[in-house]
Amino acid sequence: MEVILIRHTSVDVPPGTCYGQTDVALCPTFPEEAAQIARALQSEGVLEAVYTSPLNRCTRLATYCGYADAVCDDRLLEINFGDWEMQRYDEITDPRLHIWYKDYLHVAATGGESFMEQLHRVSLFMKDLCGKPFQKAGIFTHGGVIACAQIYAGIITPEEAFRHIPAYGGIVRLRL
Repeated sequence: MEVILIRHTSVDVPPGTCYGQTDVALCPTFPEEAAQIARALQSEGVLEAVYTSPLNRCTRLATYCGYADAVCDDRLLEINFGDWEMQRYDEITDPRLHIWYKDYLHVAATGGESFMEQLHRVSLFMKDLCGKPFQKAGIFTHGGVIACAQIYAGIITPEEAFRHIPAYGGIVRLRL
């Protein structure tokens, strides 16, 4: 099966803001960014199934690209940063932040989840997807989810994840 993973467009939040599962606004450049992604997806051919994170930054892009009926799945959400959501990293006073910096793979944000927990839920989605009778599927989602999918496919390791997150609007192709 071929899986096309599409990262959402640029978000309208200040740099350095922790916004994992918060439903944030998109930049005013959304129409231009989305048009470029839609053109790129035309060369992918027919997507037999399309899935999306339920957050607006993904569903809006899926709709723009012609997939208003994409199936929303909570397992495609970005990592949950819990109490840290919408705070600037340099303004988070939670002492747990320093522990997280040392071991973000296994340590969860206060009230949130660790990267390994996110990897587990994304892997469950990917396993379910592999059991479907499709040859090609599209997924509108987030950078962390795309990194998790690449780990699931055996392309990268968890330790390499953050070096392989695509840019906003980036497209990653996997063969499972």
